[in-house]
Amino acid sequence: MAGALVLAILFVLTVEQFAGHSTIAFGIAIVGLVLANARMLRMNCPVCGKNLFFRGLMVVPWPNRTCGKCGSQLDNPQNR
Repeated sequence: MAGALVLAILFVLTVEQFAGHSTIAFGIAIVGLVLANARMLRMNCPVCGKNLFFRGLMVVPWPNRTCGKCGSQLDNPQNR
């Protein structure tokens, strides 16, 4: 996730260095970040379906070990 962010920033900076300000480059970087983080959106609690990376309105780069909605323990291999 951090690597994709660094690549997106470097891409936008490189395009701006050679071609000037580019909204298209920024849009391409955003689409790339969404695609790079798409796997994260599929990791949900098997009991209630809550996403494991969301903490209220915040998103963190590590999943919960305990579901914040139903309290299920998610660190067992069969729950992954």
